Amino acid sequence: MSSPAEPHRGADRVLRRLLVTRPADEAATWVAQLREQGWPAQASPLIQITEPRAADALHRLHQMRAQWAQFDALMFVSGAAVQHFFAADLPQADAQTRTRCWAPGPGTARRLVQALARVGLGADRIDAPAPDAAQFDSESLWPVVSPQLRAGSRVLIVRGQSVAPGDDAATAPVGGNGRDWLIRQCERAGAEVQTVVAYERHVPEATDVFAAALRQACVAGSVWLLSSSEALDHLLTALPRADWASAQALVTHPRIAQRALQAGFGRVVQTRPALPDVLRTLESQWIRP
Repeated sequence: MSSPAEPHRGADRVLRRLLVTRPADEAATWVAQLREQGWPAQASPLIQITEPRAADALHRLHQMRAQWAQFDALMFVSGAAVQHFFAADLPQADAQTRTRCWAPGPGTARRLVQALARVGLGADRIDAPAPDAAQFDSESLWPVVSPQLRAGSRVLIVRGQSVAPGDDAATAPVGGNGRDWLIRQCERAGAEVQTVVAYERHVPEATDVFAAALRQACVAGSVWLLSSSEALDHLLTALPRADWASAQALVTHPRIAQRALQAGFGRVVQTRPALPDVLRTLESQWIRP
């Protein structure tokens, strides 16, 4: 795996298309920012996000929205979790509200600032890893929030669920090793942990845009910007017979890097997930067309 400190010298260093795989609304923001810096970014979402479809999931989401201020902490696994949890009007905070809000990274924290303002809380209620943390994930969040927990603390994890094609309802929580690890740490500290599904994650619809992205998957000059192992899995499922030896990926976490290498990607470069770090890595590893 290449590192940002070791520029690649091959012919594939010319980056002709940067495929941004985040969900559509996030991808649009990233594409605009990357294009401002001269990179040929295009939105190629590999995850489609919707509200929960099952009646029982919607009922529980409604309950947790009504009770949010009764928890000592709300942990939002992503910006999508913030967006969908606060999609409805929530009860306003009052003088007795002590709830903290946990974010695994700066993108989620930024969305929380706006969402909390709508219920009367400020950014001082948000806990997140330091801006210079090596990674933005549950493991980096834990040292920040662990001193808050006592026996009997109530924590609500606001998360998503994956829905496989053809399924009528969500099948398994999204979160992976990091989120499950955080839940275990909270429980070991004596906290009572509950979860609520605020959104569902689906394989993207077979649109012309998605089909075009797939056709460019292994073409010379294409680089996949991957911030989710699930997004990578959707790509591999969509192209089960693809030869990834010529494919390039810019990934934002070691677990994604490992998955891409296992899939056979010929070149995998890892970066921190913040935009300035992504831009620095692009500058060190690729050349604009």
